[in-house]
Amino acid sequence: MAGNDPLVSALSGIDNAESVGHLDHTVAPASNVIGSILEVFYDRGYIGGFEFVDDGRSGKFEVELSGAINDCGAVKPRYSVGADEYEQWEKRFLPARDYGSLIVTTSHGVMSHYEAREKGIGGQVIAYVY
Repeated sequence: MAGNDPLVSALSGIDNAESVGHLDHTVAPASNVIGSILEVFYDRGYIGGFEFVDDGRSGKFEVELSGAINDCGAVKPRYSVGADEYEQWEKRFLPARDYGSLIVTTSHGVMSHYEAREKGIGGQVIAYVY
């Protein structure tokens, strides 16, 4: 599934594998941003785990699916969000209040919007999951 945007390909592949009922999925090519997003997914309980596999190229991630993802995707264009503006973006991308997560890239790294709100920092919304 090599496309123009590896993040979109990775998230749509994970979403498709979840909806079909697969127990694992391979995400290729690997990148630091995709790895950070998978860490957030793991911390929030959406995937069972993931592992980086070095294949001599850019690498790939073996993702262990747990059936907890209803929908996930990349946000294009990347919207800049202030520390007090997360509510508006929750309404746009998530189905209900406190259900799901926005994935935000900040100057402190990639994190969920809950963590960014607690730390009082803004960033750019790059993905969502619920």
